[in-house]
Amino acid sequence: MKKFIGFAAKVLILILLLLALLDVLYTVVYLQASNRGKIDYVYNSKPRIYDVVILGSSRANNHFVTQLFEEKGLKAFNYGMSGGHLFEASLLLKLMIERKYKIQNVIIETDLNLSNEKRAEGIASKFLPYIHSSRLIENHFSQEDDFSELFYIPFYRYLKFDSSIGFREMYKCLTFQPTNTLKNGGFYALKGNNGKMKNNLSALKPIQNKYYEEIKQICADNKINLIAVMTPMCSNTKGLDYFKKANKIYPEIHNYENVVDNDKYFSSCGHMNNEGAKLFTSRIIKDFF
Repeated sequence: MKKFIGFAAKVLILILLLLALLDVLYTVVYLQASNRGKIDYVYNSKPRIYDVVILGSSRANNHFVTQLFEEKGLKAFNYGMSGGHLFEASLLLKLMIERKYKIQNVIIETDLNLSNEKRAEGIASKFLPYIHSSRLIENHFSQEDDFSELFYIPFYRYLKFDSSIGFREMYKCLTFQPTNTLKNGGFYALKGNNGKMKNNLSALKPIQNKYYEEIKQICADNKINLIAVMTPMCSNTKGLDYFKKANKIYPEIHNYENVVDNDKYFSSCGHMNNEGAKLFTSRIIKDFF
């Protein structure tokens, strides 16, 4: 029995050592990456200078045409992340400030994402390779229910989020395979109209959002002009009083929900196509720049 226990202990120690080694190897690879996505593009960067930084979810990523800002002489980049929440937008802005970015204006899409303070697993996981290298990321995740497992168990985060930071993604980082995420100044254009022009927001309730509050404070502390906007929805949307409720909590958010009112400019009910995005971006530039 003693021999069995001793053997089991040795196997366990060997497994832990192997996991620790794999953890280090994966992390070293991610610390060299800067062309796979917007998170590594910021994390592994040197100081940058922007007139306009755009943050938010897909309703930022697909709605703000970077080229139109550039044509007006404004250095801009769209850091909106499809599927992202304000949890990730706040953390990304914190990393920019830590890396001494000089930013004049932040446009933050704050509408449907005001309804929760949860992290978006697929996006938030892309910060996790750096959790031991960055006190800022560690602190941002510290209140999450699974923080102890993510932080203390070697290689656990790479196994749990294999689809986003596992072997396949690590290998693509190792071999410097770029994505199209960083093309077109971070803007991703949607095409056409898929015909699904209806939505129901009745179940959503805007809240006083912790991470939007963080973004406001970061901008105030760093003398950055914050432009908070709600972006358009298609005409066949139920529960549009959501936007009025959001404005009652945050009257400073500019409501552009109905500024593009023809469904031919939408790819889906909550996302404009390229033509709609150009109309919307032109209006934003006219109103604020």
